[in-house]
Amino acid sequence: MTTATTRSRARKGEGDKLRERLLEAAEDLLVAAGHPDNVSVRAIATAAGCTPPSIYLHFADKDELLMEACERRFADLDRFAQDAAEGSDDPLESLRLRGRAYIRFGLDNPHHYRLLMMTVHEKSLEELDWESSAGVKAFMNLVGAVQRCVDAGSLPAETVAFQEALGLWATMHGITSLLITFPNFEWGDRDDLIDHLLDVHIEGLLSV
Repeated sequence: MTTATTRSRARKGEGDKLRERLLEAAEDLLVAAGHPDNVSVRAIATAAGCTPPSIYLHFADKDELLMEACERRFADLDRFAQDAAEGSDDPLESLRLRGRAYIRFGLDNPHHYRLLMMTVHEKSLEELDWESSAGVKAFMNLVGAVQRCVDAGSLPAETVAFQEALGLWATMHGITSLLITFPNFEWGDRDDLIDHLLDVHIEGLLSV
């Protein structure tokens, strides 16, 4: 007579620990590989110290695992910018502080920034999870910061917050990616350059 075998239940907390190891392994491999296609399920499992099937106890597939690994870094970026923005009660200065923090986060975490912002993200606006995506929340917090400037009269009433947030994001991302990609270019004082670019963009909004 054969006896049916059942998989033993993981002790309390072990499943969470494995999930965390999987996320950390996926993130490290993504940073090293530079593209999701270059990261395999087997490589993630090996780095996390488990078997490939174990991944599917926590994530539907590789894409879900890699996306969550990215989302955690988006959340870190957003939190860093939010904390910096709270350094001033003036909406316009708070917006400047947010911009500086975004750039500083990228420069302090170049490998993660490449992963977040310098690889192709193919989802359309309609496909994004507007309720739970950390990346979407980070951008909408920037939109909200611009809108607070409009509401306070610091920016013209006709300013379209979403559109201007896109422009500010382009400015922040542009200098961040250039400083990461060309570290030995003669940029001069980086802080002065960053302040100048942010001031030029924001002063441009004031003249709309």
